[in-house]
Amino acid sequence: MWQWPAAALGAAYALPAAVVVLSDPQRGFAMAVGVMPAAIVGVLPTRRARLAIVVLGACVGVAMFLGGLLAGIPVLAVAAIFGLGVASARLAQRFRFGTLAMNLALPMAGVGLSYSAGKAAGAAALILLGSVGACAISMLWPERRPAGRPRARQAPAGAPTLDYGIRLGAAGATAAAIGFLLDLDHVGWGCAAALLVMRPAAEMQRLRSVGRIISVFIGALVAVALVHVGPPAAVYSVAVIAALAGMAATHGSRWYVAPAFTTFLVFLLLLYSDPQDAASRFGERVLETLLGVSIAYLFGLVLPALTRQPK
Repeated sequence: MWQWPAAALGAAYALPAAVVVLSDPQRGFAMAVGVMPAAIVGVLPTRRARLAIVVLGACVGVAMFLGGLLAGIPVLAVAAIFGLGVASARLAQRFRFGTLAMNLALPMAGVGLSYSAGKAAGAAALILLGSVGACAISMLWPERRPAGRPRARQAPAGAPTLDYGIRLGAAGATAAAIGFLLDLDHVGWGCAAALLVMRPAAEMQRLRSVGRIISVFIGALVAVALVHVGPPAAVYSVAVIAALAGMAATHGSRWYVAPAFTTFLVFLLLLYSDPQDAASRFGERVLETLLGVSIAYLFGLVLPALTRQPK
């Protein structure tokens, strides 16, 4: 489902990052990652509410930095991912912001496992900068009357249970442990994939699992092809705008196509300075995504089905 107004908004949010890409593509790509939450949220009714875009960017950046800090101690990292999974699910039972912690911050902590603390800190700062730029652009839109006052302390419908939180944490921890044991170059990719597709509702997880595999494959393939061509910075700038516009226009789709755009941007960030690694990164990304989705399938769908079987 493509929404043209949302696409235009996503393109507008992308402008600061796209301008930076013209002079420093790698920094611009990192800023574009920080714009992704804003592209999904859109324009909130009041300017005060729009400050949440910066909070979202901070959540992404801080979570990634935390993952980078934990990556140096694998045992602690695995235990922390499990604990954070349980804690975020408990938060989501009681508060709306807990859903944000569970669905966004937790996977970004997994992503951070792929980086050193120093690199994660630098990426976090650029991500925050990207969200600040998107927030500033959102302030240009006039305010409108909110549809209704949200009840901040009311849990959303279908809130996760403690059992789900344990399985969510176990899925992320298992993926992280396998990544560390196999000494994968990007431990966080499989972990993040598992945490991103896990959902309390079984049908939603099935759709997200299939959608993520297909989307990651397409996004990675397009990014590899673009880097292989080696276009001028202006082409990369346009690509950033197109990716964020596409994410904004399709984020509500039940087929979960957003990972195509996120993977595209992440691959540009990873491959721009090392285009010779494109083929290996492509295979690594797809295989680790399959690993994460398989682990999520085990903990999210198989184990609950087994426990429901009559003895």
